Amino acid sequence: MDDAVVVFTAKSAEEIIGEGGTSAWRLDRSHARRRAFVVCTRNAKSAWVGGHEDHRAAFLIGKVKDVVPSSEHPGRYTIQVSEYALVNVPDVWKGDRNPVKYTTLRTIGIDPHDLNWIPMPKPSETVREVSQQVPTLSLMDAKARLAVTFGVSPSAIEIVIRL
Repeated sequence: MDDAVVVFTAKSAEEIIGEGGTSAWRLDRSHARRRAFVVCTRNAKSAWVGGHEDHRAAFLIGKVKDVVPSSEHPGRYTIQVSEYALVNVPDVWKGDRNPVKYTTLRTIGIDPHDLNWIPMPKPSETVREVSQQVPTLSLMDAKARLAVTFGVSPSAIEIVIRL
């Protein structure tokens, strides 16, 4: 079974892994729970985009563990994940109006047997430990992407990192 729910999100892989799944979706819980996989695709045009993947690309696939009410957003749901795989599949999101879509992995050209599945970390594991499994983004790449997003020169972008 390769039934999947595809979501269009601005959250980064690190955030999704840190939360144990993808959250705050308005969806039919019983329908989503019957899906074996969740495919996270990048909304790079959001004002609060957290990831660096290309717009509309699939970047994370998770094995659906459960779909539970969101603790922070009443009326919305979190799709919990037991294992995940980081991918880079371009143009998976086709511009649908609703940010949640039901399909199959086969339809979007993904074979779950070809993926490197990683167990979802326990909530006690830190984001820093998880981020070691996620590809890094250089400051130059970040400036270049932000410059495109905001229509300015990369030299106009300043990035501050506080630890």
